[in-house]
Amino acid sequence: MTLLVQKFGGTSVGSIERIQAVASRVAESRRAGNQVVVVVSAMSGVTNKLVEMANAIQARPDNREMDVLLSTGEQTTIALLSMALLALGCPARSYTGSQVRILTDDAHSNARILDIDQDKVRQDLDSGKVVVIAGFQGVTADGDISTLGRGGSDTTAVAMAAALHADECQIFTDVDGVYTTDPRVVENARRLDSVTFEEMLEMSSLGAKVLQIRSVEFASKYNVPLRVLSSFEDGPGTFIGSEDETMMEMPLISGIAFTRDEAKLSILGVPDIPGMAHRVFGPISEAGIEVDVILQNIGNDQTNDITFTVQRKDTAKASEILEVLAKEIKAEAVQVDDKVAKVSLVGVGMRSHAGIASRMFEALAKESINIQLITTSEIKISIVIEEKYLELAVRALHDAFELGNADANAKQ
Repeated sequence: MTLLVQKFGGTSVGSIERIQAVASRVAESRRAGNQVVVVVSAMSGVTNKLVEMANAIQARPDNREMDVLLSTGEQTTIALLSMALLALGCPARSYTGSQVRILTDDAHSNARILDIDQDKVRQDLDSGKVVVIAGFQGVTADGDISTLGRGGSDTTAVAMAAALHADECQIFTDVDGVYTTDPRVVENARRLDSVTFEEMLEMSSLGAKVLQIRSVEFASKYNVPLRVLSSFEDGPGTFIGSEDETMMEMPLISGIAFTRDEAKLSILGVPDIPGMAHRVFGPISEAGIEVDVILQNIGNDQTNDITFTVQRKDTAKASEILEVLAKEIKAEAVQVDDKVAKVSLVGVGMRSHAGIASRMFEALAKESINIQLITTSEIKISIVIEEKYLELAVRALHDAFELGNADANAKQ
C-alpha cells in the first residue's frame, strides 16, 4: 500500500467549495488504495487578517501570542476538511501540530522541527482513516504553540513524509509544476518533468516561489521524493528528487530564476589592509542583513572598492552602516543603486558542459544588456543587471538555451 503525504496551500482551500474539491481529490486517492496524510494551510487571506488584527492591538505583537493567534487559521481548515471528508463517507481525523506532537525549538514565529511523534498518525492510517494535519505549527518542550514561519506548511508536509517514510510528498498548489521560468514573463516557458533537489534548492533561493526553500532542504536531507501538482487540474506535475531518481541525461540548463528584490551598494577607496572586509561586513551581519553577491576590485593606489547586494528592503539600513564606516576608515564614497535585478541560470548539466557562460554573455550582448556583477557555483551562474532589462534578459536567455524545447536543451 502506497503512503502519500499531500499538502494543500491557502489558495487550494480558499473557500468552502475548494475545501470540498480537495476532499474529493483526497477521497479518490484513498479509494485508489493509498494511505493518505493531508497537511493544509490556513484559507487564503486568513493569516493576513489575523496579522492585521494583532497589529491593531499591539505595535510589536508578542511572538508567543502571535503563534497562538496565527495557528488558529490552520486549525479552522483541518476541521472543515475533515468534515468534508466525513460527508463523503471517507473516515478522517484532524490534528493540530501539538496533538501530533510536532516538537520544535522555542524560536517563536520561526521555529525549527526537532522531532515528530508518529504513533497516533500510524494508528489512524492502519485503521483506514485519512489523517488531516495543521501545517505551519508545532509545540515546544514546554507545551507552547510554535509556528515555523510563513510558508511553513510545506516544511510540515515534508517533515511528516520523512518521519513516516512516505512514498511521495505531493505539494498541491495553484500551478501545475515547476517551469523553466515564470510563464508570465516568457510565454513558451515549459513545465519540467523532473528536477534535482540541488536545482530546486538553487531556484527556490534565487527567486522561484513554487516551494519554500526550507522544505526543499528538508526533502534533500532526508531524501523525500517530492511532486508539485495543481489543485485545479489533473496532470503529472514535476517530480523533485535525487539525480539518480530524475533522469539519465541531465539537461544543460533546467531553468532561469530571477528576483527584482535587489539593491547594490559600493564602498569606494577602502584601504587595502588586512581586516577591512570584516570591518565592512561585520556590522552588516550584526544588523541582520543578508548579503548575496560580493565583488572586490583592487586598485593601483593601495585601495579597494567593495560592492555587494542585499534585499531591497535592507537598502537604507545597509547604506547608513556604510556611511558611518566610510568616515571611520576614510573611504572615498558610498554608492547605492536600488534599481538592479538578479538573473540566474540553473542546471546540473553545468558540471559536465563547457561554454555556458560564454553562451550566456553572447545572448545578453546581442540585447546590449550590461552585466554589473557575476557569481557562480557548480550548477548556477547569477548576474546582476539594471532592473529595466530584467524581462528582456530572461526572454533572451530562455531563447538562447532553447528552454522551450525539451529535446534541444538535452545535454550534448
